[in-house]
Amino acid sequence: MARYTNEHKQETRRRIVATAGRRLKRDGIDGSGVATLMKDAGLTNGAFYAHFDSKDDLVAEAVGDQLNTLHASIVALAEPGLAGLEQIIRWYLSPQHRDDPADGCPNAALLDEIGRGADAIRQAYTDGVLVVIDGLAARMAPEDPPSARVKALSLLGLMAGTLQLARALTDRQLSDQLLEQGLRNALALVDAELRP
Repeated sequence: MARYTNEHKQETRRRIVATAGRRLKRDGIDGSGVATLMKDAGLTNGAFYAHFDSKDDLVAEAVGDQLNTLHASIVALAEPGLAGLEQIIRWYLSPQHRDDPADGCPNAALLDEIGRGADAIRQAYTDGVLVVIDGLAARMAPEDPPSARVKALSLLGLMAGTLQLARALTDRQLSDQLLEQGLRNALALVDAELRP
């Protein structure tokens, strides 16, 4: 029987983690079984244990990976300063983000389950969200980002909560209005905190 190279095994693991992250955000942690997660990656259940000790191990890695992806694809690419912060807020509270949880932020999609999750999942979340928060804080207080960390965390909480509510509403018009109001609230918070 031929053995796979370490490179192949690492690439397979990355594929499992990436596809699991999308599925978890779409169906939730409890709504995504190992069989479904592995099927999404094009693998069998048996292959799971060659890469992970448990579903919690996969979830922890997927949550961290999704937060790193959010940072790399949205936060890190935004302009510096307040202009970049506004770009991030406008993306986060957009109808497109609301309508595509699989490609969106894991905060609004998974926070309730992460909060009830195993310590390893919560730690992976904490580590990953701090990277995102530090990107927001660097735009809030470029001269001293650590001083803005709690403000950035609060801003993320406001945005994630607004997005969760907007996703839960069946009335599309009301959901759109909520996103608009959340956008105004977030921009007003930033404006009140940061402008002289």
